[in-house]
Amino acid sequence: MNSLVCTKPGQLDYHELAVPRRRAGHTLLKIRQVGICGTDIHAFEGTQPFFDYPRILGHEIAAEVAETDAPGFSVGDAVTVIPYFSCGACVACRRGKPNCCAAIAVCGVHVDGAMAEYFVVPDRALIQGRGLTADQLALVEPFAIGAHGVRRAGVGPGEYVLVVGAGPIGLGTMTFARIAGAEVIALDVNPNRLAFCRSALGVSHTLNALEGDVREALETLTHGDMPTVVIDCTGSLRAINQSFEYLAHGARYVLIGLQKGDITVNHPAFHKREATLMSSRNATRADFDQVLACMDEHLIDPASYITHRIPFEKVGRDFPQLLRPESDVIKAMVTL
Repeated sequence: MNSLVCTKPGQLDYHELAVPRRRAGHTLLKIRQVGICGTDIHAFEGTQPFFDYPRILGHEIAAEVAETDAPGFSVGDAVTVIPYFSCGACVACRRGKPNCCAAIAVCGVHVDGAMAEYFVVPDRALIQGRGLTADQLALVEPFAIGAHGVRRAGVGPGEYVLVVGAGPIGLGTMTFARIAGAEVIALDVNPNRLAFCRSALGVSHTLNALEGDVREALETLTHGDMPTVVIDCTGSLRAINQSFEYLAHGARYVLIGLQKGDITVNHPAFHKREATLMSSRNATRADFDQVLACMDEHLIDPASYITHRIPFEKVGRDFPQLLRPESDVIKAMVTL
């Protein structure tokens, strides 16, 4: 089978590999679509802190069951996958948090991912397709990341939620903050992405971080209160540090975005607000179930997020173009 390997930062190579053998408790999948996300781009750039080379990328998956003994699944079923394989025994797993398992293996990061014709996953990672399209199934995982971050923040009706970064994860985060009843404010440096927030998501409050005084604009939008929730989806150290200034008193700050450096915070300014700082890692089955329910209820239109489609055989050539701001990528989808 053909596979696409990130051999080192800045280099993708096609490798011919044997079709993986299914073992007990696992299912062999034929991959249909794989979404390209920020993790893949950061791995290509060399800025993903948990990444080892060489590695097959890909964890936003739409697939068809090729071989299985999993109860409730049959050959030919359309599925997606929870692509975070946990140990089931560590303190996080025992406390119902397998998304931050001490020995977690994330597809396309710690172990090889789905950018290949066939892929083997543990049976427990399977999610039945429920009649959804390949586009929808490949977008369940990135939406679940946003849903988990919003759940971590405990977002409630009437709150002002500032989402920093209007990439795919940021857009999903905005979607679930709105579903939770919040008033969403989008902050980015890309005017095209902010325009997408307004047109596709109906986000009425958008701010360009390069234009004007962001803090002053936030005070105006929130009637002087500032946002009670700030969620970073950039993975930019500068943006993360800057956003501490945007917290209301008593606010929660959630980091979905990930970067390699040390966060710097003014302790007195943070302390006087009795603010809460949280990371948000991966997602749980409950988050995946919420996404599927929202798709069933037509609260999410996944197809509107897909702006680019790339045949698998051209990804190696076209991938660097996705990093260019002028490409206006929201979500790129690889088809096999």
